[in-house]
Amino acid sequence: MACRISELVIDCTDPERLAAFWSGVLGYVELGREDDGSIEIGPPGTGFGGPQPTLVLSPGGEPRTGKLRLHIDVNATDRDQEAELERLLALGARPADVGQSGEESWHVLADPEGNEFCLLRRRLPPL
Repeated sequence: MACRISELVIDCTDPERLAAFWSGVLGYVELGREDDGSIEIGPPGTGFGGPQPTLVLSPGGEPRTGKLRLHIDVNATDRDQEAELERLLALGARPADVGQSGEESWHVLADPEGNEFCLLRRRLPPL
């Protein structure tokens, strides 16, 4: 028997803003809110326990400093990488420099709170 990743929890200063951003990136919807201000988002019609993990945006107080120990990679499902890059930038992502050479097949971006993530080249089929 093995485990599955069911949810990822991201500490942040503005759960509303990040929930809106990541919902737009992933096509997720709000699934619920907790008394502590956390917002859970996930795939519409599936929610927690489905084939994709949900995201919990949790108020963490202080802004992040230093390099992330974990980051998210995303792949477009219905367009090429360049078109998806334009869409993500319009949602509020911004290019991030983590020392890449410029020859990579992926784009390093940051969400509105500066958390780096990568847009990979290969298109994946939608679930």
